[in-house]
Amino acid sequence: MLLMDIALTPDSYTPSIDDNGNYIDNIPIIKNGIYCLCGSRKDKVYDNKSNFSAHIKTQRHQKWLVTLNYNKANFYVEMMKNKELVENQQKIIVKLENQLQIKSTTIDYLTKQLTNKNNQTSHLEINLIDI
Repeated sequence: MLLMDIALTPDSYTPSIDDNGNYIDNIPIIKNGIYCLCGSRKDKVYDNKSNFSAHIKTQRHQKWLVTLNYNKANFYVEMMKNKELVENQQKIIVKLENQLQIKSTTIDYLTKQLTNKNNQTSHLEINLIDI
């Protein structure tokens, strides 16, 4: 019996939003580690609350938080563009799935017709030989 190890991946940290709509740090419960998207230490996983608490106090992390708050309007515009893109892609996927279904049905029909024609031809050849 082959046993596979289950790999638990760390969560990605996302700041919370306060009542005024500003991004703020709020340390979540850390179960499997957490990594921060601020870019100060790429691929660094923080295993506990105290290490992550020290990280969010760094100048680089604080600058990232300020940048997020400064670009809130841009993030909203980008999110709306992405929403429209996803909707358009969903429409394209539905259209392509419909085309695929039609073509698959056509292939099945033509294959059946060809098989029937070949069977009839085989019977004709046998009948001609018997004559």
